[in-house]
Amino acid sequence: MMPAVKDQIRQFLAENFLFTDDASQLDDSVSLLEEGIVDSTGVLELVGFIEETYGLRVDDEEIVPDNFDSIQRLASFVRRKQAAAA
Repeated sequence: MMPAVKDQIRQFLAENFLFTDDASQLDDSVSLLEEGIVDSTGVLELVGFIEETYGLRVDDEEIVPDNFDSIQRLASFVRRKQAAAA
């Protein structure tokens, strides 16, 4: 399950922020914020993507770099939210 989540997140980022179909450019641990891939508006787009794609609700206090700053952190966040919802 985890690799599929990472792959979906990577593909979303590549298409919507890097404007490419080549998602291989994104490493799992690269900081999306520090590298300028995602800005504050982009984080909100990521929240919408997570909520729509995985049927999860993201609370305001969860929108922090620990959850949204890399593909790895996003995938872990989704997994924790899915486990809590199960």
